[in-house]
Amino acid sequence: MSLFPMFIKLAGRPCLVVGAGSVGTSKIEGLLAAGAAVRVVAPQATPEVAEWSRAGRLSWQARGFESQDLDATFLTVVATPSRELNARVFQEASRRGVLCNVVDDPPHCDFYYPAVVRRGDLQIAVSTSGRSPALAARLRRDLEQQFGPEYEAWVEELGQEREKLLVGPSSARPDAQPDARPDTRSGLDGARPLEAPLGIKERRERLHSMASREAFQVFVGRTVKDQTQRRKGAEKEEESVGKIQRISRAAAEIKRESA
Repeated sequence: MSLFPMFIKLAGRPCLVVGAGSVGTSKIEGLLAAGAAVRVVAPQATPEVAEWSRAGRLSWQARGFESQDLDATFLTVVATPSRELNARVFQEASRRGVLCNVVDDPPHCDFYYPAVVRRGDLQIAVSTSGRSPALAARLRRDLEQQFGPEYEAWVEELGQEREKLLVGPSSARPDAQPDARPDTRSGLDGARPLEAPLGIKERRERLHSMASREAFQVFVGRTVKDQTQRRKGAEKEEESVGKIQRISRAAAEIKRESA
C-alpha cells in the first residue's frame, strides 16, 4: 500500500491520546509542540503529563477509555499495554472516521510517525511504512550528520529573504518580463534608484539561487566569520575588564601600604 506523505497543521485541532505512560508521554509532547488541543484518557499518567494537566496545557481524564471520547476528535494516538483495548479504540475510530495510530502496531495505524530531523523550520521525515523503524532511525542519524545545526539559521534567513522578495517591487507587476530595464527614477529621498519589478520566472530563479549549495557555503563562511569576530570581541572585552580589575587591586594595595 502506497502512503501519501504530508505535513499537517494541528494547531487548535482536537487530538485524543489513550494511555499516558512513557511512550504516550512522548506522543503527547509532540502534539503539544504542534499546538494541538490535547485530551488524554488514562487511569494513571507520568509526572510530566500530570504537570501539563495542572498547568492547563492539556485535559487529562483519569479513567479508562469510553467510545464517546472520540466525539469531535480529529485524530487519536493509542499507547496502552493492552492489545485488546488498542484494537477496540482503532475499530471505534475507524467507524467514526477518526485517524488513528496505535503505537508499534502497523495493522492498526492510519498514519505512521516518521523518523524526523529537525533544524528549526526545516523538517526532514523518513518512513519505511512501518516495515523497519530501526532503518528509519539509522537514516535519520545519517541525515543529522549531513544537515547540521547551521541549517536552522540558514532556513530562517531564506524565509526572511523570500518574504522581502515576494512583498517587494516584484509583487506589483507579476507579468513583468525578466529582462525588464531598471527604473532609473529616484526614490522619495532623491538618491536611491527604484528596483525594477521581477517577472515570475526571474523571481523563481532568484529563490532557487538563494537556496543553492553555493549560497549555503557562503552563509556558513559568513557565520563562521561573524562568530570569530564576536569571540575576539568578547576576549578583548574580558581582557580589558581584567586589566581594570588588576589596576584597581594594585591601587587598593598601594592605599593600604600608605595607611
